[in-house]
Amino acid sequence: MGKVALITGVTGQDGSYLTELLLAKGYAVHGMMRRASVFTTERIDHLYQDRHEGDVRLRLHYGDLLDAISVRRIISEVKPDEVYNLAAQSHVRTSFDQPVYTAEVVSIGTVHLLEAIRDYRDSTGKEVRFYQASSSEMFGKVRETPQTEYTPFYPRSPYACAKVHAHWQTVNYREAYGLFACNGILFNHESPRRGETFVTRKITRAAARIKFGLQDRLFLGNLDAKRDWGFAGDYVDAMWRMLQQEDPDDYVVATGESCSVREFLDEAFSSLDLDWHDCVEIDPRYLRPTEVDVLLGDASKARDILGWKPTLTMRQLCRMMVDADLQLAEQERTLADASHLV
Repeated sequence: MGKVALITGVTGQDGSYLTELLLAKGYAVHGMMRRASVFTTERIDHLYQDRHEGDVRLRLHYGDLLDAISVRRIISEVKPDEVYNLAAQSHVRTSFDQPVYTAEVVSIGTVHLLEAIRDYRDSTGKEVRFYQASSSEMFGKVRETPQTEYTPFYPRSPYACAKVHAHWQTVNYREAYGLFACNGILFNHESPRRGETFVTRKITRAAARIKFGLQDRLFLGNLDAKRDWGFAGDYVDAMWRMLQQEDPDDYVVATGESCSVREFLDEAFSSLDLDWHDCVEIDPRYLRPTEVDVLLGDASKARDILGWKPTLTMRQLCRMMVDADLQLAEQERTLADASHLV
């Protein structure tokens, strides 16, 4: 019998890649998702299509981290060996507009989950291993470069503040109650499944649409912000590796290379023989009240202990995303042409 995993945020970018990874390793995967008026499962629909009849290893459960009762119910029903908490209001700029909601979901939601796991363990005697998705945004106004597991946090957004709270709650439950609980301090990680409001995907999506004549302008914020960008498919492997260790611990997951939004723009547009200067405009609405200027991670600990390393450079990742968005733009153009013929 394979292991059982529960993933919150299963329909997101990381959730979909992690689901693929765990299914390939023989896990039964359960995902928790909020009830919405529209379906949000497009990132994992192919995993249902690929399942064998009579061998359903992916199941979804309606629940909400803000509803402690539903969290406890799902933990009790699923009886997981591992829990991966990937759910969040994860858009940093949006967190300034929705600070209370962001804090509730990210920080209090994590406590609901930790409490449910602790109570389940105490009542059944079964160990549940827990992964918390911490963020490089917690370093904020960085105190040293590169950032390691020992770099002090200086959060610069409601999102980052909430992540710091959830991070230390996870450490506290590990030390106070003996939970097997790990924090993965993940630096920016992208993919063709990245939400279109995040800057990397916003850039590659726009570049492809501009190439096909489907739009002519792209509005962005701070082009000088520098980030350590990696591939989401690599980073979920690090999550899994953390929960396979003998002892729980916290790990930075990063590529060790940093580049600016401007450099990412150059790579995306030049790959399509476009000049972004002709179509990009700065919109103050996309500027943060407090900016994080540069993030650069040192993943030596993950490399040495977990045996983990990234497989894609920023340029390879950018080209992957551009290629995927070119296919989407081509489909969009075909549909637009067809509609003109009706």
